[in-house]
Amino acid sequence: MTPQKKATVVSSSVAALLTLIKLVVGIASGSVAVLASAIDSVLDMFVSVFNYFAISNSEKPADNTFNYGRGKIEALASVIEGTIITLSGLFLLYEAIKKAINGEVSQYLGTSVVVMIISLIITIALVLYLNKVARDTDSMVIKADALHYKTDVYTNAAVLISLILVHFTGIELIDVIVGGGISLFIIYSAYELIQEGVLVLLDRAVDEEVVENIVKIIEDENKVNAHHLLKTREAGNQIFVETHLVFDCIITLMDAHRVTDRIEDKIKMLNPDKEWVINIHMDPYDDFEINDKVVKNV
Repeated sequence: MTPQKKATVVSSSVAALLTLIKLVVGIASGSVAVLASAIDSVLDMFVSVFNYFAISNSEKPADNTFNYGRGKIEALASVIEGTIITLSGLFLLYEAIKKAINGEVSQYLGTSVVVMIISLIITIALVLYLNKVARDTDSMVIKADALHYKTDVYTNAAVLISLILVHFTGIELIDVIVGGGISLFIIYSAYELIQEGVLVLLDRAVDEEVVENIVKIIEDENKVNAHHLLKTREAGNQIFVETHLVFDCIITLMDAHRVTDRIEDKIKMLNPDKEWVINIHMDPYDDFEINDKVVKNV
């Protein structure tokens, strides 16, 4: 089992455990803040399970149907996860407003405090684990999962503070305000997930620094007279690069291939953990203007 898959199994199991605990206490206590945290844990569980299948499919090799692989499934999962988080935030906001209107009173505050302390400790441990896996694998899905559970750390801490304040002051409005604030924070945190996923689906170029390093590698080759139409994109663990290199027309095909192979090897060393798919077109003269017109007319 890959580290990414293992991470989704762990996060799904943790989310299931937290969901069970928080739902029981949230329903029994009537605390909108605890219930908000419970609903968020339910979504965490389903999202983590979905992420497992997303990673499983994204790791499948290219075939006759998907010639470039299924790496974009991770970006699609990120968009779906962000959308689900947004919907959960809206639902929690509705619950907070409803409690404020109906004047509901929280119960079993002592038990709720203990549950939220346990949830906070477990969630912090999970975030540390997911962050490590995200750094080691550079997986967009695991990064999204880590960010999601990081927001849970903040929400769990806010709920805990809210319960303590309500316990000592008896002011139920604190629970309503914290619950509503958590919902708005959840909605805000989802924006980055959706934005990042959409940009990958739209074939955004890789980081500018990486592009600059690729250009430098090409320009450092003295047998390359010029280059044009450099394009990059990223999907899952793959980085796609294509460009046109201009050689002297008298260079042999064998020599030109040796140069392009050397360039490809250097580009791949920019990030050895990634799978690079590099397509270099060799030109005997600079046909940039011709190709540029073709691209613009398409």
